[in-house]
Amino acid sequence: MAGAAFYDQQIQLINFRLRIWFCGILVLAMLGLLASRFYFLQVMQHDHFHTLAENNRMSIVPVVPNRGLILDRSGLVVANNFSAYTLEINPTKVDNLEETIDRLAGIVDITLRDRKRFKKLRDDSHRFETLPIKTRLSEVEVARFAANRFRFPGVDINARLFRNYPQGISASHVVGYIGRINDKDLEKLEADGKLPNYRGTEHLGKIGLEESFEDELHGRTGFEQLEIDAGGRAMRSLSREEPVAGNNLILSLDLKLQQVAEKA
Repeated sequence: MAGAAFYDQQIQLINFRLRIWFCGILVLAMLGLLASRFYFLQVMQHDHFHTLAENNRMSIVPVVPNRGLILDRSGLVVANNFSAYTLEINPTKVDNLEETIDRLAGIVDITLRDRKRFKKLRDDSHRFETLPIKTRLSEVEVARFAANRFRFPGVDINARLFRNYPQGISASHVVGYIGRINDKDLEKLEADGKLPNYRGTEHLGKIGLEESFEDELHGRTGFEQLEIDAGGRAMRSLSREEPVAGNNLILSLDLKLQQVAEKA
């Protein structure tokens, strides 16, 4: 009986050792798999993830050039530009768009007309990252929003250039006007290989001289590389390629004579 008990103990000890060996081999195998995965991610995929991290840390922002002026033969300004602040929304970064606009209306005067224009822009403009909800903000409105910026992810204020025609409707049939870039314009710009030069640009010439001399008036878009934080806010500028302003257009038209003719 004693021999049988001793034999059973030997069998149990062998089985226990086999289980220990099996568990040890399993643990070593799992550690090997983990180490190989670390090697794959940190060594073999280093360049890929380094690029992703740099892209998350940096943002390339287009710098829109000043559009060229249009002047008559005596140097009288027919078309120029002015800068103003615009409140803009990136719909892809806003969870509840209508609720966000309602809360913004408590800080900035957003009219029903502003809402309708924003909705139309959102329906028509598929390429833009941000869309204006309110243009030409006052200094008071800029200060109010700046104090509440943290409450509105996906909403920001940008300085934009606007076209101005100081002579009113005089010679408007010749000068023409600029308008917002639509899908048809995008297709033409892409077909002509000009689309990269219009990054960040929202308007181009539609008719008249504004359209005929679009290439000369538009200029060349610059770029700025910004370091951004986790909230997407710019921390500092890393590099900058300055834009090239468009060329001025001097007409053979005498605006004062044109006004006399129009009045007659």
